Amino acid sequence: MDRRPIGVFDSGLGGLTAVKELRRLLPHEDIVYFGDTGRVPYGTRSDGTIVRYARSDMDFLLRFDPKRVLIACGTVSTVALKVLRREYDLPLEGVVEAAAAAAAARTRRGVVGVMGTAATIRSGEYERLIRAAAPSVKIVSVACPLLVPLVENGRTDPEDLVVSTVVGEYLAEIRAAGADTVVMGCTHYPLLERAIDAGMDGGAVLISPGREAAERIARALERDGAGNAPDHAGTSAYYVSDAAEGFAAAAERFLCEPVSGVVEKVDVE
Repeated sequence: MDRRPIGVFDSGLGGLTAVKELRRLLPHEDIVYFGDTGRVPYGTRSDGTIVRYARSDMDFLLRFDPKRVLIACGTVSTVALKVLRREYDLPLEGVVEAAAAAAAARTRRGVVGVMGTAATIRSGEYERLIRAAAPSVKIVSVACPLLVPLVENGRTDPEDLVVSTVVGEYLAEIRAAGADTVVMGCTHYPLLERAIDAGMDGGAVLISPGREAAERIARALERDGAGNAPDHAGTSAYYVSDAAEGFAAAAERFLCEPVSGVVEKVDVE
């Protein structure tokens, strides 16, 4: 038994989709979430800047002595995870490895589409991991820089003309390739799941990185006997690097439930 919390961080609020899955799977675990809302988005930054930001995010979470950290950011998971694993002596789970493994296992026609931030696509990490598991799979990767700003501004309705137009444009190449599986390669993107599903005419399996990573953590805690007491009611604490006002309303869209627990602005620099 390990009563320490699970730490989670993301460049903004998208990582809350992973927190939602952790809460569903592990209701007895305490969770500390940091959203770097003051420096979002990460996906347009240089690799050096992303690594620097990720280190400061990790250093903040270490104040809470987490037993494990989920890097709920596709960009950090592709660009900085290897660096962080060398520098920090605790289990780190990224969202990319889990999502890539799921995509390789679930494709039936052997064609996978990957949607991600510019940095995620530039890294080529999804292609490397998917091909390691399934060498014959064809992969079509598309950078989608407008999707995070849409989600952060509450524009997720598939009936919204802007949303459907932008999502449709990004999916055009993936559809043309005949993909039967699409990786929503950023934890913001599950809020656009209905729009992405509509853009694929309901004909593709959609992979949520946060969901896949949360399931990996649940299995690891069970395997290692590192879970909290089963009769403990898990708590959540939320920290952001920009104004905390309005956080609860925005976070509810990601969590699909009211926010309870600490909400606080912190300075990680």
